[in-house]
Amino acid sequence: MDEPSALEKLVARTVRNLAITAAARHENNPLKASPEILNEARDSFIDRCAVCHGNDGSVQTQVGRSLYPKPPDLRLPQTQNLTDGQIRYIIKNGVRLTGMPAWSHPHEEQDNDSWKLVLFIRDLRQLSAGEKTEQQRTTATSHYAGSLACEKCHQQIYQRWKKTPMANVVRDPREHPEAIIPDLATNPLAKFTKDQVALVYGSLWKQRYLTKIGDDYFPEPAQWDVTHHVWRPYFVAQGTDWWEPFYPADNMQRPTGPTCDGCHSVDYDIHTKKVLEWNVGCERCHGPGSEHVEHPSRGNILNPARMDYVEANDACIQCHSQGRPLTNPIERKYYDWPVGYRVGLNLRDFWRLEDHALGETTFTHFPDGTAHKNRMQGNDFVQSVMYRRGITCFSCHDVHGTDNYAQLRKPADKLCLDCHGPMSLSGPRTATLAEHTHHKTGTPGSQCISCHIPKMGTTIADVKVRAHTFAFISPAMTDKYKIPNPCTSCHTDKSTAWATEALRHWPERSPWRLD
Repeated sequence: MDEPSALEKLVARTVRNLAITAAARHENNPLKASPEILNEARDSFIDRCAVCHGNDGSVQTQVGRSLYPKPPDLRLPQTQNLTDGQIRYIIKNGVRLTGMPAWSHPHEEQDNDSWKLVLFIRDLRQLSAGEKTEQQRTTATSHYAGSLACEKCHQQIYQRWKKTPMANVVRDPREHPEAIIPDLATNPLAKFTKDQVALVYGSLWKQRYLTKIGDDYFPEPAQWDVTHHVWRPYFVAQGTDWWEPFYPADNMQRPTGPTCDGCHSVDYDIHTKKVLEWNVGCERCHGPGSEHVEHPSRGNILNPARMDYVEANDACIQCHSQGRPLTNPIERKYYDWPVGYRVGLNLRDFWRLEDHALGETTFTHFPDGTAHKNRMQGNDFVQSVMYRRGITCFSCHDVHGTDNYAQLRKPADKLCLDCHGPMSLSGPRTATLAEHTHHKTGTPGSQCISCHIPKMGTTIADVKVRAHTFAFISPAMTDKYKIPNPCTSCHTDKSTAWATEALRHWPERSPWRLD
């Protein structure tokens, strides 16, 4: 039997509730929800609770689905209708004859920890029927208000976001003179001055310079390599992008509106060629917010955290993918972004990911389907086991901003080990991480991302971004398909034969996964 009968459930809940003292039942949470507390509670929840309940409380985990009785979906009324005191009591004392352990430890201060978890569980609550109706109505009537309108109520989040690459990918050098990284006078490839630069694009790996002609922006034919501090040509060459044959071989006849601007702005209008704001603002992920600004409620704003994993990830995939609009051309122009899509709609109704046939090397993919081109995290991710298990981009990244590389919620290895600790069901199946990696702790080879998220997608010259299939690519696949593998990409003085032989001596490795 997969589930207890209705009578068994009723009896079990009754017995559980009777075990909670009246004093505990009526306790009020002394804490108030804040971004800081919810982030802290989220980390605690992932450490202690997510193995059974899932990161979002949905119980969609291998352990959660295997328990009898199954843990409750924390988002649903059977949990949300409990008092704060009841939820806290269950966290601290567990539930007898179930898989729910007691998290209270003698002589340790747990009160605030458990109250914080209560706040996080409350935050998981699904929208009510009334809130869903309100959301449908306001989605149709709201207009874009701009990120600055969000600052009043979400000041801490806004200030973090303002420092992120998302908020600074496009800048006007008249407003931000510091935006231009190199001395333009040193450019030997194409002479242009600061006065000719209407917008600056990028600052992490490369920087490009857009000039304005009429209502359109056009990329200058030179770009700055931020990593190597050198000028490089910028021109999309023949056969390196699907849209290239439809535009003349001249940067000044390739406007960025159809090819770039829809993802680097909020509310780009293909007719007026104007934007509400440049950069990836709040409403890029939360939808038009005018009604929420006027009357803040959960029901009049979109939140990917309360969507299913497909819709939630599509909020990121809309721009972090290579693909084509379903309708193309649109009014005789070829667009390289999902025109008409916004969060809350179905991305698949506007966009199809770049196709790939196994065994073929294309301008986007290696033969196994891993991306070798930039802006393909979404193409990679939808192939992964992580995606199939309901993991979202924001399970790992916080686009509101963190102090970690790539806006990770934690440093990469700590983040991975939240779910993939030694001897866990999701691996690695060794007592320590060092036994799994066969590299000393603290070395590049001991890092999860070195093998499972290797740098494979070219962004400029030899500068690579990380693959997001999370699959280990063996040295044998390099021999068969010319796909880079993490072993010889790091040990550049060694051969694939050396790497394969080394792996065969790792006793916990299956030989069938090395070929």
